[in-house]
Amino acid sequence: MILSDQQILAEIERGTIVIEPYERNCLGTNSYDVHLGRYLATYRDAVLDARKHNQIDGFEIPAEGFVLQPGTLYLGVTEEYTETHAHVPFLEGKSSVGRLGIDIHATAGKGDIGFCNTWTLEISVSMPVRIYHGMPVGQLIYFTVEGEVENLYNRKPGAKYNERTMKPVESMMWKNAF
Repeated sequence: MILSDQQILAEIERGTIVIEPYERNCLGTNSYDVHLGRYLATYRDAVLDARKHNQIDGFEIPAEGFVLQPGTLYLGVTEEYTETHAHVPFLEGKSSVGRLGIDIHATAGKGDIGFCNTWTLEISVSMPVRIYHGMPVGQLIYFTVEGEVENLYNRKPGAKYNERTMKPVESMMWKNAF
């Protein structure tokens, strides 16, 4: 079951959903709009290696915007810091963003109960497009969970994305044993 706007508000009041900054006008019928943060990053190397720590170069989006290019993976970040203590959050791109040919995530649209951070976006585009800090990019949808949760993300040993940040975070796949 997806939470309605009234249920999202009730969970914010309970403290089981935290959104900072929170703007009431960003609350939709059954979602909350999130915005592109100030920073983007790209990988340094043209070939990435899943077993190695691939380094990124971060930069601030200028006031006049930044033109994304096809063929480049950009890591972005949401302006909003979120915490989800009792629901499963899903981040989906806004249709207006999709209609500009922008994908905001390759595979990582689902969060975990206990996730407390900004969301790193895996941005790719089908044609050149200028983007701006603060533009609406996605919407968070919250699903209820049946049963007790034993392993909250923010308490899970080995969770790779717990360090609070306002900048995009590169893949930590290299920390996995395979």
